Amino acid sequence: MSEKKQFQAESQRLLDLMIHSIYTHKEIFLRELISNASDAIDKLSYLSLTDENVGLSREDFEIRLAVDKEARTLTVSDNGIGMDASELEHNLGVIADSGTLRFRQQLEEGKGDTDVIGQFGVGFYSAFMVSDHITVVSRKYGAEQAYRWDSDGVDGYTVEPAERASVGTDVILHIKPDSEEEPDEYGRYLREFELRGLVRKYSDYIRFPIRMEVTRSRRVEGSPDDKPEYQDVQEIETMNSMVPLWQRRKSEVTKEEYDEFYETNFGEYTPPQSVITVSVEGAVTYKALLFIPSARPGKWGTEDFQPGLELYSAGVMIMDKCADLLPDQFNFVRGVVESPDLNLNISRELLQHDRQLKIISTNLEKKIKAELERMLRDQRDEYEKFWKNFGIQLKVAALDRYGAKKEALQDLLLFYSSTEQKPVTLAEYVARMQPEQKYIYYATGDKLEAIDHMPQTELLRERKMEILYFTDSVDDFLAEMFRDYKDKPFRSALDGDLELDEAKPEEAEAHQEAFRFLKDCLGQRVNEVKASARLKTHPVCLSSGQGLSFEMEKYFNAVQPDMGMKAQRILEVNTAHPAFLRLEAARIAEPEKAKKYAEILYNQALLIAGLPVEDPTAYTDLLVSLWD
Repeated sequence: MSEKKQFQAESQRLLDLMIHSIYTHKEIFLRELISNASDAIDKLSYLSLTDENVGLSREDFEIRLAVDKEARTLTVSDNGIGMDASELEHNLGVIADSGTLRFRQQLEEGKGDTDVIGQFGVGFYSAFMVSDHITVVSRKYGAEQAYRWDSDGVDGYTVEPAERASVGTDVILHIKPDSEEEPDEYGRYLREFELRGLVRKYSDYIRFPIRMEVTRSRRVEGSPDDKPEYQDVQEIETMNSMVPLWQRRKSEVTKEEYDEFYETNFGEYTPPQSVITVSVEGAVTYKALLFIPSARPGKWGTEDFQPGLELYSAGVMIMDKCADLLPDQFNFVRGVVESPDLNLNISRELLQHDRQLKIISTNLEKKIKAELERMLRDQRDEYEKFWKNFGIQLKVAALDRYGAKKEALQDLLLFYSSTEQKPVTLAEYVARMQPEQKYIYYATGDKLEAIDHMPQTELLRERKMEILYFTDSVDDFLAEMFRDYKDKPFRSALDGDLELDEAKPEEAEAHQEAFRFLKDCLGQRVNEVKASARLKTHPVCLSSGQGLSFEMEKYFNAVQPDMGMKAQRILEVNTAHPAFLRLEAARIAEPEKAKKYAEILYNQALLIAGLPVEDPTAYTDLLVSLWD
């Protein structure tokens, strides 16, 4: 007997939690073990394409379930690639998945749900929920020696030489005894009917036959029709359809089956928002099953997120994340593509650049876009849910490569509308424009509420002109990149001139001395001081000149502070406001006090624009000084 080894500390804690803290949905263990067996066969099946020594064709591969009720064991066997001693230790003695720690923490906090088992890379360990001892016998392809791994759970494990006639792996579970309180809690996993149901429920799409010896009642040959006799016979039954979901016609698949496949195959917690099926025959023949998620996939939006579709050829997985099948704007889509036309004799790296892949990718891009257009047209509420999750991705993609995708994406973009009080498309905005309106007006800010109260928008609101609210950091860049939509240029409400004939030359001329005084007080901090007809209830605001906007300034200074990017600052003054009239009077009677008013108005304009006050302490001291 070899020396017992201890599990890695993190693995030991997780195993203890699994064995003693989880009491529902234990059936998930069978799905995990079958998936592991399928993965092992996948590896050897792929190898058999280029290695004639494998000696097995696709028809020879299978997964076997065997039940011994007297010994109380359930065995899951495969004739896949197998494991050697070091792989047994690495795969079964250490939990390497980075998500495992988070899973364990959730369990300890009482937040765990057994539905997540297998979604954190802990599939094999789920078997300890139903068994008190597990034996794994495995022989790796190319090796003569097999090895046996034994464990009772958290107590540790042993690895020693064993015998196995052929390559592959046997996972032998000794099923736990039932209790008086729940007499069938574990025993049900030794029943043929129960196992058949679990295979159909969780593993029907597995591409290899899952077989088990079952008992059938057959009529005794020659028994009389009036008194037929029956006897039990043992026969091997294939329990899964072996037709992957993407190979079946959409009319033959239920929504529940699609949901189950998506949640199980991609480790998601919620059903997909939309399902896209594709079947193409021609220069390139392929089938695809795509899902638009209803929630952001794990790690999406981070550097750790790996986009791509699962790629199969003739039932063999070639890549589990083929990024070349998805354009960047749709990198959130999950799914499967299978084609018999892919060249399997070249390396996986070269395969990514195969001509057939490019054709498939182009077609899938059109299909995904068409589905989003359908949702936008026919299921607006659903599209708006999608937009909350992934709208930012479409915006960023529209900017990529100097707007190369502008035409393809512009009609899918949504922006919040000041008049509709909801997200709208650019086409909807243009259709509602006033007859005399020349521009698509927008206002930029951190939050909708802040934009709602911007003084710069008062004139537009008075004219009942719709304003698009830009709250994402990329929105200003979009307006600059697009320049126009259907020949209607974009114009920021914070621009120096809205071209609404709002200027009042006589008023501006009457206050030129005050404007010069303000400019002298503020110096290089402002590029210009002028009268504003856009302001109705506020004394001042800042507008930007040509080029950089305030939002762009904030963005660049956040990501590259050393560049010192700065937009023009045009101080617009409401010449009818009491605050300006007070400054005008003080300019003549108390020039030093008027200088303080100038500083206060400028700092107020900075705050309204969402820009930092240059010296907050000096500003507050200045306010206090006016109380004297």
